[in-house]
Amino acid sequence: MYDATKKHRVSEEVAKVFPDTVTKQIFDVISVMNKAGQIVVSPVAIAFSDDSTDDEIYAMVIQGQAAPAQEFPITYTGEKDFLGHGYILIVKDQPKTISINFSAANDLNNLKGTQL
Repeated sequence: MYDATKKHRVSEEVAKVFPDTVTKQIFDVISVMNKAGQIVVSPVAIAFSDDSTDDEIYAMVIQGQAAPAQEFPITYTGEKDFLGHGYILIVKDQPKTISINFSAANDLNNLKGTQL
């Protein structure tokens, strides 16, 4: 599960909202957690805090009832307009890829710059 050699795929909708730097670091965190035996289910959810500093944002890996949620920082200095919307991302382990998509729980009707 979450084998580091699998290809990484970010959905088109997520790529329009979240900077590449952020999604790459999400894949990195999932890889480190997996190597440490901390990922016990697929998929996992990623929720974002509205709090940030000039050079960091904060997110949380949620595995439902299977394991405690774990907060982690993401180094990022660009525009943070993707925060404050309550977006939840789903990281799913598939046979040949690990993918990041929006959760069905998100209201995606008003995504900036997207046609969904």
